[in-house]
Amino acid sequence: MVKKDKVLLVIDMINPLQFSKAGLLLNGMKHMIDPLVKLITRARHEGIPIIYVNDNSGRWESDRDYLIREALKGTGASVVRRILPDSSDYFIIKPKHSGFFATPLHALLHDLGVETLILTGVAGNICVLFTANDAYMRDYKLIVPQDCCASNVQEDNEYALRMMNQVLGADTRAQTDIEL
Repeated sequence: MVKKDKVLLVIDMINPLQFSKAGLLLNGMKHMIDPLVKLITRARHEGIPIIYVNDNSGRWESDRDYLIREALKGTGASVVRRILPDSSDYFIIKPKHSGFFATPLHALLHDLGVETLILTGVAGNICVLFTANDAYMRDYKLIVPQDCCASNVQEDNEYALRMMNQVLGADTRAQTDIEL
């Protein structure tokens, strides 16, 4: 197990987009995919562990392979194909909004010796924000690259980023401006 002081969390991007407002979220995902691909590439180059944190979508018998298969059949398949986890990445399935709620995320971060979380993904105003809140409560330093996070509504995403910056102390600069 590689120990690093930072990890990259990719939240809810392995997503079949099977809900009523999925088109709005897909539009946001398409705008953030290029910066996210660059950030994932940079993280891999630097040896920073990548943890995919994904919703079980109410399906309790979900596993990593099932979620990936379903996402590749969904309307966002072209986005998902560009950021598929590789064999060295971690994959955690969550039942609710926060990546910490009822998951082994905190234990994994502890074992890796992590101090800083780089949070990316969707929806910025829900799952990314809730994960950031829980991370802050656990004394992690936060980086939330503004160009690697999307919500159904751009204004909601901007508000969530402002909150994470002003209240949680997150660095919300663009991924190109963040040193890994």
